[in-house]
Amino acid sequence: MPQHFDGFDDHQWDEFKWEAHLNEVERKSEQLRKFIASDPKGNVPRWLTLLKESQDEDDAFEAYVEEELLMDEAYFPEDEDDWDDEEDDWDDEDFLFGDSSDHFMDMGPDEDDFDDFEDGEEWKSLSDDYMYSDHSDIDDLGIFVDAKDLAVDVLKWAETIHPKYQTQEFQDFVDETLKIGAKVAGGHSFGFEPEYIGANIAYSKKALKCANHGLELMPLFKKKKLLKAHQYLDLHARLFELRNDIGVYIQELRDQFRMGLD
Repeated sequence: MPQHFDGFDDHQWDEFKWEAHLNEVERKSEQLRKFIASDPKGNVPRWLTLLKESQDEDDAFEAYVEEELLMDEAYFPEDEDDWDDEEDDWDDEDFLFGDSSDHFMDMGPDEDDFDDFEDGEEWKSLSDDYMYSDHSDIDDLGIFVDAKDLAVDVLKWAETIHPKYQTQEFQDFVDETLKIGAKVAGGHSFGFEPEYIGANIAYSKKALKCANHGLELMPLFKKKKLLKAHQYLDLHARLFELRNDIGVYIQELRDQFRMGLD
């Protein structure tokens, strides 16, 4: 994560200031994606390319998340002085051919953090105090695990659909499903410290938006019989529950943010 920021003013950023910044990051990262894409016209769905390049659907999901985080990372400077120039534009070539950090992919604790993690204390990983700390691992976060499982099953289903039925709505649904986990991971990578939890909330809100859009699109596939009745009921129920769980998670993060202000 960035080590420091001054931001829009001298006060701690809340979710809304982070959200405004993330919107700009997404705009620039989308431009960068088109700049480096092997298929700039977007004729081949990204999820399909990742499936061809990956061992299986799980691997494709992990590759998607990593790519999304790296694209965003290009526009999150680490140096303290860079945050004073937040309104400046960054040069895409500086990212492509310069040094890139790996702070976004540091989603788990360092090995040294496990020194005091004795046998028989695994229960701590299930407590809120542990989960909502910078010592937690993304794979222990329930909504991320559920998002990954759902995305993997959606990829398996998508592979069975003939290309002529893969409408724009179909592509949007697959993409939104994959983005849920990516946005949750993006937020988790910022951690839970008071000065960065606003970014976690903002990313999680984007995951919630993706889940809501996915739910809006699903009836189209039922109508076009791209999903059998039992498939539709299963996917819809899981996406609905995941959407609700993300909403609860966001509220818990907001509560923690307010506690940090006291």
